[in-house]
Amino acid sequence: MGKIIEFENVSFRYEADEEGQQLPLAVKNISLGIEEGSFVAVLGHNGSGKSTFAKLTNAINIPESGKVTVNGLDTADENNTDEIRRTVGMVFQNPDNQIVATIVEDDVAFGPENLGVEPKEIRRRVDDALKAVNMYDFRNSEPYKLSGGQKQRVAIAGVIAMQTRCIVLDEPTAMLDPNGRKEVLATIKRLNKERGITVVLVTHFMDEAVQADRVVVIDNGEVYADGTPREVFSKADELIAVGLDVPQATQLAKALKAQGVDIRTDILNEEECIQAVMKLLKE
Repeated sequence: MGKIIEFENVSFRYEADEEGQQLPLAVKNISLGIEEGSFVAVLGHNGSGKSTFAKLTNAINIPESGKVTVNGLDTADENNTDEIRRTVGMVFQNPDNQIVATIVEDDVAFGPENLGVEPKEIRRRVDDALKAVNMYDFRNSEPYKLSGGQKQRVAIAGVIAMQTRCIVLDEPTAMLDPNGRKEVLATIKRLNKERGITVVLVTHFMDEAVQADRVVVIDNGEVYADGTPREVFSKADELIAVGLDVPQATQLAKALKAQGVDIRTDILNEEECIQAVMKLLKE
């Protein structure tokens, strides 16, 4: 499959501050493509530029220089904005800020209604989207009664109902408890694997990033690392130097290696760590 989103030498800065001082570039000369059907995690510490990057993917932010294209359409051309946002849907950090209706199914219907989709098709899309995120049984519920994870899944259903081919999620689990985080991550993984929806997940949770096909690390507005989770997290010392954690299982393997234990250091999760330790015990 081809690239659904492409960045070509993209830089962006926010408007001047209150004193009229020009702000530094939030994103600097980024060039990369997002393959259709892939699951990409974007990592970076606070202020690294990762949320700015997310908003450049669907014309919320427009580059100061360079070009972002979505399915070949230039985000800087206002005539393309509607089509771009039909292709790439955004889910933000706070689910309460995204819910606009007093009943779950009405909220999911909001996007397709705005696109002028006919009522019969809206009904089909809403049911399909709620089933896709396991929230169909809550279709007549009031959103304020839902948990954080359930609200975020309703927000994702709203994007699915618009039939977007790519979902960009900007720290969607940052305000959720561990259960809510698991629910949301399981949902986006399933949508990626079963429906082929491209997922770009902006996160600061390492255990979420290791589940992606590809990890892009942004530091100081630039791409610092880009590769598979195993490739990226094998450079643990470099990531720590730019203010990022590495997965706990990777840290443990590294600490054991430092103590002279003959263990591989490209371990990503608890399961791999247990297998490696069991192998050592048998030797």
